[in-house]
Amino acid sequence: MTALAATSLVPGPALAEPHSAPCALERTDAHHSEGVDTWNSAYVRPTHPLDAVMVFLSFPDARPLTTPAELAADHFPATSDFFERASYGRFTLRAHPQPRWIRMPHPSTSYAIQRDWDAEDRAAYLRDALAAADEQVDFSRYDIVYFVADPDAPGVDSDATKVVNLDTPLHADGKDIRRVVTVFEKHPPDRLVLAHETGHVFDLPDLYHRPSDGKGDWDTYVGDWDLMGSQFGLAPDLFAWHKWKLGWLDPHQVACVQGPGSTRLTLEPLGQGPDTPGAGVAAGAGAGALGAGAGAAAAAGAAARGAAAAGSAARGAAAAGALAAGSGISMAAASKGVRAGTSDPGASGPGSGSGAPLPGVSGSGASDPGASGPGGGSGAALPGASGSGASGPDTPGYGAFAAPSPGVGLPDGRDFGAGRGTKLAVVPTGPDSALAFEVRAPGGNDGATCAQGVLVYRVRSGAASGGGPIEVVDAHPHTESCWEESVYPPLADAPVGLGESFTVPGENVRVEVEGRTPSGAWTVRITTG
Repeated sequence: MTALAATSLVPGPALAEPHSAPCALERTDAHHSEGVDTWNSAYVRPTHPLDAVMVFLSFPDARPLTTPAELAADHFPATSDFFERASYGRFTLRAHPQPRWIRMPHPSTSYAIQRDWDAEDRAAYLRDALAAADEQVDFSRYDIVYFVADPDAPGVDSDATKVVNLDTPLHADGKDIRRVVTVFEKHPPDRLVLAHETGHVFDLPDLYHRPSDGKGDWDTYVGDWDLMGSQFGLAPDLFAWHKWKLGWLDPHQVACVQGPGSTRLTLEPLGQGPDTPGAGVAAGAGAGALGAGAGAAAAAGAAARGAAAAGSAARGAAAAGALAAGSGISMAAASKGVRAGTSDPGASGPGSGSGAPLPGVSGSGASDPGASGPGGGSGAALPGASGSGASGPDTPGYGAFAAPSPGVGLPDGRDFGAGRGTKLAVVPTGPDSALAFEVRAPGGNDGATCAQGVLVYRVRSGAASGGGPIEVVDAHPHTESCWEESVYPPLADAPVGLGESFTVPGENVRVEVEGRTPSGAWTVRITTG
């Protein structure tokens, strides 16, 4: 039985509509609004391959100690791999790293680079970077611009890595440039920092909480459960809500649960995609536990959470090793991603913001790009990268994926998981709010998941980036898990486990996790009213 089926168990008007439009919150004027009824045309939507240029900037006051090739390998193919998995193969990010340093006209210290950057200094940096690069780069060929500064220059602050939104766009090669990803990361960089910043380019908000005094915990809203909350999370895949917003889920993959009554659904794990095994953890064992009775199932679920906590260190280390081995991320950076408390102000989680637009140079994370010039040294070109502006949509990009073998399912010919099943269930709770339900289990970008089960979170389309537009609801509020690896252990065991039931505080909504199917999907009942 696939997730396409949604059957009412209790007589009444409750409906789970395969068409998701009734539950699509309206997009508001909030910065990076979580509304999904329409797309904000000011942002590029990642529903087709996009080309990104990486421009490497040096400064007169420093000689680079790294090459452009080394810095590009810090971020690609890891960033492309993340989006390939998150989108189920529906989106490819093609990076085109330039092979040589481009020198900025002024010393790095002259730009006063820092996290909360002065708008005039930031604007000067952007203007100089674009002017220095324009002779060598044809910007008309690219959808995304990454300005990557020499990480060893004395004035470069890694905490300033962010996205800059421009009220008045820059102009080059007949194209308006309205936002730029400015990269000041050290070498090796923070884990998945560029994927987080690229998410802002696609109109995704920051989901972390930034304490007013700069102290305290940044990860209280969503913990490990979304890249836009923390790139160091054990389960950093994008929420199903974000995949719906970005166009990576079909309407029938979002179940809209309306009216009082009880609705039964089959939900596929979020990370289960075309190349992901469907079973996850033993579905047969889950079915056996369910057959043994609700009490035994609940015990099995608790045991599974305990085992997850006990084995999380090994899984985290394995995930870090896999990232380090195959994604262009060093072991040092990868291991940082599974260390408790690493989401600090200088890290790309909290460190990469999507702030409210600033006059002239407004910040969706408000940091800027740097540029360097011919005097900074020359690095070997990366595979797929061509020289001075020669790379573009017509040349293969570094980190792009080869076309798969023909098949059925996705537009590129691949199957979708175990049957194009439902990934998200939504219960409206107000004109600009909803509850979302999705299954999180090991697989895809969630390889080091601490606990598995049905994750519940609140969505508010009127809340701005950084203001809690999404908040995970903790189904186990009196416990925590994976305290050595999780960025926020109180939410590490938030999902509702097998055999458990949970009533959402403040809402007349209850979710029960009944069992598993042979394909690895989860059978869930949602009761409202």
